Amino acid sequence: MHGTPLRAVTLAMPEPIGVLGIACPDERPLLACVAAFAAATCVGNTVVLIPSEQHPLLATDLYQVLDTSDLPGGVVNIVTGPRDALAKVLAEHNDVDAIWYFGGAEGSAAVERASVGNLKQTWVSNGQARDWLRDDAAEFLRHATQVKYIWVPYGA
Repeated sequence: MHGTPLRAVTLAMPEPIGVLGIACPDERPLLACVAAFAAATCVGNTVVLIPSEQHPLLATDLYQVLDTSDLPGGVVNIVTGPRDALAKVLAEHNDVDAIWYFGGAEGSAAVERASVGNLKQTWVSNGQARDWLRDDAAEFLRHATQVKYIWVPYGA
């Protein structure tokens, strides 16, 4: 809760972050991709998705699904290649507002170091494996939004 320096009501409004870079893990490659980009896009973000380095064709087959869906073109962009190198590029890019990295501890540290220069929001796994079958969607939604505080003055 944020206090105001005047008589006002403070409203906390969740809003999308903007452009999210998401580097997916090698375990459960399709489930991880879909869980991450679905949470990010359902709150209004645009996604640059780096699929599993070992199984990229699973994610590229999603293009057919996305092309026939109601999702506007350009909302989900899939880039294949070496996860750590691409994640570093996204972390350094000024037009990417946040990055999620699901991979090793070394890659997580590199993403966080690279994102310091432009104050990018990061969510990294630090080498810890996720249980993609039991993950809590609320955690993904929380990381896909930022809170905007609005002061509404009242009284005399």
